[in-house]
Amino acid sequence: MSEPHKKILILFAHPSQNRSEINVPLFNASKGFDHVTTVDLYAEYPRYRIDIDKEQQRLRDHDVIVFMFPLYWYSTPSLLKEWQDLVLEYGFAYGSEGTALQGKKFLCALTAGGSESSYRKEGFNHFTIRELLQPLEQMAELTGMEFLAPFALFGAGTATEEQRVAKHLENWRRVLVAIADNKLNYDVASKLSKLNHNLDSVITE
Repeated sequence: MSEPHKKILILFAHPSQNRSEINVPLFNASKGFDHVTTVDLYAEYPRYRIDIDKEQQRLRDHDVIVFMFPLYWYSTPSLLKEWQDLVLEYGFAYGSEGTALQGKKFLCALTAGGSESSYRKEGFNHFTIRELLQPLEQMAELTGMEFLAPFALFGAGTATEEQRVAKHLENWRRVLVAIADNKLNYDVASKLSKLNHNLDSVITE
């Protein structure tokens, strides 16, 4: 008997969507799948009045949680941080009785303006993207979720003119289908520097 489809929750946070060349298309490419729920946090909470009970129920209802965002000053946009601060409460997400997220998978689908080579010790930004995401990795650890390597696009400002966007969207759809169909190797995916470095190594046929 085959495993049931994994349910994926995508929490999209982009405060300046009219300037987005990658993130909005990526979010739109996530729609239309039966197993994927897409939430535009800035559209839903323009005044930052987050419905905590609603968001906690969304987390309960899904197996894989995705933060989708542009990297802002080496972190998430502010509303996504506010979401974490309010929704991931003691007694729900962590603590002796806070077990609602245990066993779920967590990953980031992000874009960064700098080149991939700038995200290393010798590069302009001095840290790898995995190192910069360590607060989120520890969030996953504390809440009992398995942290997967980020699905990342670097050099976002030149991706359109370099015609890298269509392939990126295609790869993302491939990831969503693989997750839903239980064909993503989580052990490998948790160890990579970025999930889309070599999809053939993490997706089983």
